[in-house]
Amino acid sequence: MGELVDHVDEQDRVVGVVDRAEAVRLGRLHRIATIVCRDEGGRFLVHRRPDDAVRFPGRYNWMLGGAADVGESYEEAAARELSEELGVQAAPRFVFTFRCAGAISPYWLGLHEVVITTVVRPNALEIAWHDWVTERELASLVRQQQFVPDAREAFDRYQDLSRPTGPQPDARGAVGRPARSGSGR
Repeated sequence: MGELVDHVDEQDRVVGVVDRAEAVRLGRLHRIATIVCRDEGGRFLVHRRPDDAVRFPGRYNWMLGGAADVGESYEEAAARELSEELGVQAAPRFVFTFRCAGAISPYWLGLHEVVITTVVRPNALEIAWHDWVTERELASLVRQQQFVPDAREAFDRYQDLSRPTGPQPDARGAVGRPARSGSGR
């Protein structure tokens, strides 16, 4: 038996335990915890997966993460993944979850964020290269073909959170049409 994960339903409620490889093969929902890392200046960590990685070899991503173990919360899994992949001990802040169709199989994605104030020590089995980029640079990178496809949807949802909702005043203070909503799609 391989890596065991919680099998969850359409409402992200645990309904059983399944081998992760089987969950992927059969399209069974399970949980993935991700972490968005920022530095004290607000830049985002971007990394490239190793060319020999099982999932998304050589592709770029703006999130770290992996499957939540059986009985493990999104937050616990995010903290564990942060330690395993960057050697950083921290408690990432939960941001949101959403059901991701997934390029490989569907899953529930729990997104967290953390500000990194220490030196990172990337695990070479998970990260071949990394750098810190501005939000504008990240928005451009995410659209490139070499980026992990699921990361694009997560980035769009993350950006939606920072956009104001409802009518917004223009430079003169006049209210114009509503901005795009940050809530689900």
